Amino acid sequence: LSLKFGDIGNLKGLVIRFLLTTSYYQLSVQNWFSLHRLQLLYNHSVQATFNATRIHAPATYSYHCDHVSSLQRYDALLIPSSANDLSQLWEVTFIDFQIQGFNIQEGHFAYAKDCASFFSPAILMGLVMSLILLLVLAYALHMLIHLKSLDRHYECKASPAYFAQMKDSDMADEKEPLRNSGNESYELRNKQFGKIYI
Repeated sequence: LSLKFGDIGNLKGLVIRFLLTTSYYQLSVQNWFSLHRLQLLYNHSVQATFNATRIHAPATYSYHCDHVSSLQRYDALLIPSSANDLSQLWEVTFIDFQIQGFNIQEGHFAYAKDCASFFSPAILMGLVMSLILLLVLAYALHMLIHLKSLDRHYECKASPAYFAQMKDSDMADEKEPLRNSGNESYELRNKQFGKIYI
């Protein structure tokens, strides 16, 4: 794929050439295209060559990226092929770059595969914040459950109507008949619970 600009200043016949390849991958069961190399031609000869990395998409899709560049601040998807040619002297950056080499219909791009990775800094920061919030929520729930169990414990201990369970045989030993105006009553010998009259 060639973009011909003609004469620009001292550059005679400037052409940007994209060398595209297509391959079949059994894992995805479809053809993929890749941008293999980018060449800058002027004065009727190749002056600079860049190898393209990670620029690929299914053959029925197009490829889109906000920046395709040879600069490190844009993730350097274009790498000079050799230190011997003039590639090191060029800084190439395409903004809002979209390309499709095959299966073009009615002159329009197909659905685009974007270069944005699944683990961009913004997505990683969101995942970290979500993890922190989940930990805080788990800690808060743990504390609430712990507080409820303490409330139940103290409620049982502090209740004035709380009596320890005793066996029937122990109850027979612990009760003593009392004489009181014709009514039969019993008093517990163990004074820590109080008195019960029947």
